[in-house]
Amino acid sequence: MIQASFKKHTLEFKQASGTSRGVLKIKETWFLILKSDGKTGIGECGMFKGLSFDDRPDYEEKLDWICQNINLSLEELLLDLIDFPSIQFGLEIAFKSLNSKNLFDLFPSKFTQNNDSIPINGLIWMGSKAFMKQQIKDKIESGFSCIKMKIGAIDFQTEVNLLKSIRKEFSSKDIELRVDANGGFTSSEALEKLKILSEYNLHSIEQPIKQGQIEVMTKLCQETPLPIALDEELIGINNVTVKQELLQTINPQYIILKPTLTGGFKGSDEWIEIAENQNIGWWITSALESNIGLNAIAQYTYSKNSKLPQGLGTGSLFINNFESPLLVKNGTLSYDNLKSWTFNL
Repeated sequence: MIQASFKKHTLEFKQASGTSRGVLKIKETWFLILKSDGKTGIGECGMFKGLSFDDRPDYEEKLDWICQNINLSLEELLLDLIDFPSIQFGLEIAFKSLNSKNLFDLFPSKFTQNNDSIPINGLIWMGSKAFMKQQIKDKIESGFSCIKMKIGAIDFQTEVNLLKSIRKEFSSKDIELRVDANGGFTSSEALEKLKILSEYNLHSIEQPIKQGQIEVMTKLCQETPLPIALDEELIGINNVTVKQELLQTINPQYIILKPTLTGGFKGSDEWIEIAENQNIGWWITSALESNIGLNAIAQYTYSKNSKLPQGLGTGSLFINNFESPLLVKNGTLSYDNLKSWTFNL
């Protein structure tokens, strides 16, 4: 018999982080703890307020229901959680953890043995021009060869000037640049802005317009001079047939998977299979989880053998994160298994 409980944890940012949805100071998350035959499993349900499909008032009620019904099969539980992707993911992690030799070694590999690492992009948070420029300088000095810059919060021309100044110093061979508009462009201005951005040899732009505008996005992906990656567009779509129809219709150049928002390992596997069948590129991104969730996403990502830099956070944004073996060095994420975990709630 398995016993289950959950605990809420509020992660505090070291410094307020700017996004196109406003400034973040805290991030709530929930831990699902399973116990059976003297073993423990830990999973993170990192619902993202204002973005997650399952940001709803009965969230903790659902977690409570899961704890009461934990001895149903995992398949049954995941099916019941179809409208709660972040709980699906937390449950998958918790069961993986419970059934592993080591609480945190979910996908044993060269990565967890510290014999290989995952290339990642360096994330530039929104803010003043000086603040953003300093972050770019820091990331390049830290050895990142791929940088992702969030755009859409300050004046567009200022952002373009920033890109221009980066390209003056670093060519696309030196630094791969990705931008993320978080749906910040209007449908009428999007194509024009994409044309301007394409002058700076960017790798791609994430979600130029708000999700749900299927016709406009389809047309944009056909006409764009700059590869488009769907991000928020995938959130809330949990039926395989609907996923297939969406990608066949829009036919983007890339998709971006956030397991916390796209139904965990199972949901992400479905998206990847459909994308690969259509020759659509993909990469995986974390969504401000604690190191518990980030660890699961990193190990899963490594198992998928993608050669592209991934959008995995570093866990270093929060004051009260948990110590972990995850280490960012020279633009890669590695797992220093000589370092130990501290998980105390």
